[in-house]
Order: sequence, then structure tokens, then C-alpha cells
Amino acid sequence: MNVMRPIRTIGELERAGLIDADQAVALEAVAERYAVALTPTVTRLIDAENPADPIARQFVPDLAELVVTPEERTDPIGDHAHSPVEGIVHRYPDRVLLKAVHVCPVYCRFCFRREMVGPQGLGMLDGEALNGAFAYIREHKEIWEVILTGGDPLVLSPRRLEEILGQLAEIDHVRIVRFHTRIPVVDPLRVDAALIAALKASGKTIYVALHANHPREMTDEARAACARLVDAGIVLISQSVLLKGVNDDPEVLAALMRAFVETRVKPYYLHHPDLAPGTSHFRLTIAEGQAIVASLRGRISGLCQPTYILDIPGGYGKADIGRSAVRNLGEGCYSISDYRGGGHIYPPEG
Repeated sequence: MNVMRPIRTIGELERAGLIDADQAVALEAVAERYAVALTPTVTRLIDAENPADPIARQFVPDLAELVVTPEERTDPIGDHAHSPVEGIVHRYPDRVLLKAVHVCPVYCRFCFRREMVGPQGLGMLDGEALNGAFAYIREHKEIWEVILTGGDPLVLSPRRLEEILGQLAEIDHVRIVRFHTRIPVVDPLRVDAALIAALKASGKTIYVALHANHPREMTDEARAACARLVDAGIVLISQSVLLKGVNDDPEVLAALMRAFVETRVKPYYLHHPDLAPGTSHFRLTIAEGQAIVASLRGRISGLCQPTYILDIPGGYGKADIGRSAVRNLGEGCYSISDYRGGGHIYPPEG
């Protein structure tokens, strides 16, 4: 599929052959509520002949998004409860989120901030709000790490990134700056010398958390973009979401984690889907997720193992929900489960 421009409307999806004409009118209701955007890179990855294509499922609107279940909420991980000033989320003592921008190059259909991002969302922080965010970070000397998220912070120009990082460079107690992004996989050519120079200008230790959910996203171009970052001394880690119909299969998930490691991206978090409105068709049960994650043990290298986590609704933070292999039997004795599900007594009986 030869697509040169981003797709942002239902009409453009129809003309690209990604939805049928008889779907278009109904899908306008989805697009009115939640932002739509696919980069040319993403569009070319989609197999339009496959109705279950895992790339399309992540980015092409679906009528199922209009179904909102009772447990879903507009702020599923409780950002608002921990936002002392605009643009800052301070949930954990030593780190804050800095949400400088609320737009993305693509819009995931399962996004947990879908009510806030996009053209109809909160946009960019203005100068006054950004200065207020920096003032908060300066005042709170316990803040060791600043995580730029949003939105995708790497949609900002190199000049704008340098300005933000320049402010953080002057705050001595901030030692780590992390960026959460999809850019290397959805718009890999954007990772150029100017962007890399901007990321490194502050002198802080920079981490980039790369969001990808299916091994097909790790194209040669994406891997080259990651290599440019790693070769420049920027540490890459991964974050993925366990999604029904995308990667809820041990072989697919194993291939994704191996692709990360081959690309010098350390697997970090595998998120259980959040309770965002209109996303129930992506969610599997925690027990199903635990079984998939457990199957990775022994199947693939320890280098490839992510941590399966849940953001507890209401703002209570992340919890490791990978099934525990240890059961306390009392009197210093434990039952240990191996990756095949077999049980073993520890310490072994003499």
C-alpha cells in the first residue's frame, strides 16, 4: 500500500481500503469521540485482506469502541488525583510524569488517556503551565526522574525538546529523564541526528521507553531508528500492552520480546489493559494474562522477560501481577512451580 500522508479521517481510511464503505457512516461516531491518526509507516504495515490483522486492530477505529462498560472510567489510572499542578503527575516519591503535549503521531484504539489526547484534547502545555511544572520539579528535591509522556513527547520539534531539557538540565536533583514514545516504530525517519542531539543536549541520563505490541511493528526501519538512539548512548526499554487479538498468544509475545532484545531494547513492562472507555474488546482476564506470561518462562531467554503489571484503578500505582511461583507451606518449607506448572518442595527433602 503506497501511502504518503497520515490518515486522520474515516473518509481517508475508506479511500485507503482499510474500512468498507458500509462501515464508514457508523464509524464517524467513533471518530467524533476519539482521535484517529495512522502514519504512512503504520498504514503500510496493515494487511487489509486480513479482517483480524493485529496492526489494524490497534489503530483502525471499531464500533466496539462505542460500548462503554460500567467499570470503565475516563481517568482509569487516576492521574488527576496525583496532579498537583497542570502537566505534572506525582504518584511516586522519586519521579513525576511531565505531560508536555497531548497529541500523538498515531492514536491507539486502547489508549488509557484517549479522553485527553488528540486534536480535541488538551493540546500542548502553554508557557505559563510549563513554567509552573518546572517550578514544581525544582521545589521537590526528592524528584530523581522526570518522565515525559502525554501524548507522545517526541512529536515535539528538536528545538522544543532542547528547551524542555534545558530547563531540566538546571535542576541538579533530576538525574534521569525518560521519554515514552511510539515514534521509532510508527515514524522511524523522525529519529534523525537533530532529534538525537536534542535528547542528549541536557547532559542528563536519557532513557527511551518504546511502545510496541506486535513483532511486525519491529521493521527494519524501526530497528535502524532504535540503533541510532542506542549508538548515541541512549538506553532503550520497552513497554507493551497485552491485547486480545493482537498479542495474546505466547508465540507472538515471545517473538515481540525477542525482537526487542535483538534491537537492544530491554523488555520492561507488559501492561494489563486499563479500564479506558470503549476498550473492553481488548481486555482479557488477569488469569489469562498470567498464563500467557508464565508460558514465557523457560520458553525464551531471561533477557526477554517483561514484568506483567496492572495500574490499579483510582491512582494507587502499579502492581506486579505475574503469577507467583512461590507458595509458603509453613515451617520454612515452600512449594515452587516450574515453568511447566510442576510443583517442587524447597528445600528438597534430604
